[in-house]
Amino acid sequence: METNVEFLPETLDYLEELVTKLYQMGYFSWLDTSQKYVDDLYYDIKNNLPVKHHKPAPPYFDRYGTGMFYASFKKNRNTTYYAFFTKYLVNGETIYLVRYVSNNHMIAKYL
Repeated sequence: METNVEFLPETLDYLEELVTKLYQMGYFSWLDTSQKYVDDLYYDIKNNLPVKHHKPAPPYFDRYGTGMFYASFKKNRNTTYYAFFTKYLVNGETIYLVRYVSNNHMIAKYL
């Protein structure tokens, strides 16, 4: 069975905005370093989401889609990102549609 990980356009927009936000907030001294950090997050989700342990998303996250799951992606000692997604089976292929991404600093109280 094949798997494919896709992202909603607004989720990709969030990741693009995250590059600038992390740089402007001083988490990275160079825009290139911030871009690499976000690229690594994107590729980690894209390549590893299907094999990650996942849990049903709490009702708070229904605003991004119903019947979702989430998986965690630890980036460093202090920060873990969460990818919220829906799974679909289409013509024998499992599609993981990433609907929302955020980190523990923003959403921990809702998990």
